[in-house]
Parts: sequence; structure tokens; C-alpha cells
Amino acid sequence: MRLIAAVIEPEPVQRILRHLGEPPLPPPVSPARSPPLWDTVDWNQTLADDPEVDEPAPEFQFDQTVSW
Repeated sequence: MRLIAAVIEPEPVQRILRHLGEPPLPPPVSPARSPPLWDTVDWNQTLADDPEVDEPAPEFQFDQTVSW
């Protein structure tokens, strides 16, 4: 592919887009959405807090640090 021209004027760009069957204007901006549900989850819960889990909590401290 080779660059032939850069069309930056609005009117020719809109004519080209209409000719190609594309909308000449960008879509409207949608309103922001709420945060994902996992932001409300308490990730510090342990398995011992859940009465349905019969697995005991580990007896050691798990190191979650990342080493680069």
C-alpha cells in the first residue's frame, strides 16, 4: 500500500465517505457506564469465611509479590 494523498478538508472527506456508503459524521458519544461488578467484590475474603467450602485455609502466608 502506498500513501497517495492526505485529505483533511471536511467537505471532500464527507463526499468520499457518502460515496463509499459510510456515514459522513462520527457516531454520537454514549454516556459513561457504571464500573464493572468485580470492583464491588471483596477480594480479601478467605475460604474459611464461606460455610459451603469444606477446604481448610492454608497454614502458610502466600507471597504475591512480583519479581522482575
